[in-house]
Amino acid sequence: MGKRKHLTFGAMIHGVGYGWDDWRHPDAVTDAGVNFKFYKEQAHIAESGKFDFAFIADSVYITEKSTPHYLNRFEPFTILSALAAVTSHIGLVATVTVSYSEPFTLARQLASLDHVSGGRAGWNVVTTFLEGTAGNYSKQDHLAHDVRYRLADEFLDVTRGLWDSWEDDAFIRDKQSGVFFDPEKLHKLNHKGEFFSVKGPLNIARSKQGQPVIFQAGQSEDGRNFAAKHAEAIFAGHDNLEESKQYYRDVKRRAAGFGRSPESISILPGISPIIGLTEEEAERKYQEKVNLVSIENALTALGRPFNYFDFSKFPLDEPFPDLGELGSNAMQSGTERIKRLAKEENLTLRQVALRLATPRSIFVGTPEKIADTIQQWFEEEAADGFIISPGIPSTLKDFVELVVPILQERGLYRQDYEHDTLRGHLGLEVPVNRNRKEKAVL
Repeated sequence: MGKRKHLTFGAMIHGVGYGWDDWRHPDAVTDAGVNFKFYKEQAHIAESGKFDFAFIADSVYITEKSTPHYLNRFEPFTILSALAAVTSHIGLVATVTVSYSEPFTLARQLASLDHVSGGRAGWNVVTTFLEGTAGNYSKQDHLAHDVRYRLADEFLDVTRGLWDSWEDDAFIRDKQSGVFFDPEKLHKLNHKGEFFSVKGPLNIARSKQGQPVIFQAGQSEDGRNFAAKHAEAIFAGHDNLEESKQYYRDVKRRAAGFGRSPESISILPGISPIIGLTEEEAERKYQEKVNLVSIENALTALGRPFNYFDFSKFPLDEPFPDLGELGSNAMQSGTERIKRLAKEENLTLRQVALRLATPRSIFVGTPEKIADTIQQWFEEEAADGFIISPGIPSTLKDFVELVVPILQERGLYRQDYEHDTLRGHLGLEVPVNRNRKEKAVL
C-alpha cells in the first residue's frame, strides 16, 4: 500500500458547536443537538461532498458549566443508526469510552451499526479524562491515566476477538437440509485478563467490511503508543504545520515499530475553516464569532480539560498561574500544551482564555487559500486529510461547495465514491478473521 492518491475528509456533526457561545450565532439552530433534521442535513451535505465519514463526539458527564451542545445531545449509536438509513456511502463513526463500557455490549452495538449501514461503522476509542464520570457509573474513583490506557488495550483486544466469533462462511442457511450454521465455525473467546473476563461468542456475525474501523484521538505518550499500535485513523489536534509534521512522523514511526505499515493509518487533524469569497468576508465571519464570546465562558472553556478547574479565582490580567501537575490525570497532552503556550509567550490568563476560546486558525480565508493550505499539509506529510468541525454554522456547506471543487480540479480529492464501505474509502483491507481455518494445500 503506497501513499494515498487523495485526501480523506470527515465531518464532525456537533449540534450547536464546540464553544460555549456558538449557539448565539445568528444562523445557529439552537436545538441542533437533538434535532434529527439538522443531523440528516449535515450528513447529506457531507455525503454530497464525497466525505469519507461523519463523526460524532461524545462524553458521559456534564456539569452546569458544560458547553451547550454537551448539555443536550443524541447518544452516538442512536443517531448514527438513524443516519445509516438516510445515507448510502458515508462512514459513521461513534465515540465511545472504554473506561465506562463493557466489551461484549459495545462489540454488539458496533457490529449492529456496521450491519445496519452495510459496512460503514467506525469506533473512536476514548478513555475519558473527566473525573466526574465515575459518579455516573457507580464508581468511587476515576482510573489513573496510564491505567486507562492499559484497560483500553485489553478492551480493544477483547472487542476484536468477539467480532471474530463467527467465521465468514459459518451461516449456511440451507432450508432443504435444515442446516442454519456450521457449529465448527463458531468460536468462544474465553478471555481472562487484568480487567475483563469474557466468554463469548458474540451473537452477531462479521459485517461486509469485516470489523468497524478503529479511530483514536490521544496525543499523550500513552495515547500515541495506543494509536500507533491499534488505530486505523487518528483525530489529531495540531493546527501548526511543523508540529503536525513532527506528530505525523512520530506516530508513523511508532506504528512501524509495532510491525504495522505506516500507510495503514490516516492522520487527520481537526480544523474549523471559516470561508469567505474574499479575505475581508472571511475575517468578518471570524470576528462575528469572536464577538459572541464572553470572558466568563472563555474561562469555563479553559477549565474543562483541567477537569473543570475554576480559573475565575485568579486575576485576569496577571501572568498565567503556575498550575504544577494539574491536568496530568485529565486531558494530559492538551493541558500541557496550554501551560507551555502561556509560559513561552508570557501570556496573561485573559489572553490564554480568549485565544483558546476563539483560536485564530490559519484555515480562515478564501476557498483558494484554504485549498492551498490543505494541499501543502497533505503533500508535506503533515496530514492524510482532515476532520472538518463547525467553526460557524455554515462551515460544512461552505467547504463542500467552495473548497471541495478546487481540490477535485487539482486531482487531490475523489470525484465520486469508489467504494461503499468505510474501509474501502480509507484504503484499508478487510481484516482476516483470527479463527479462519486455512484449507490444506493438496
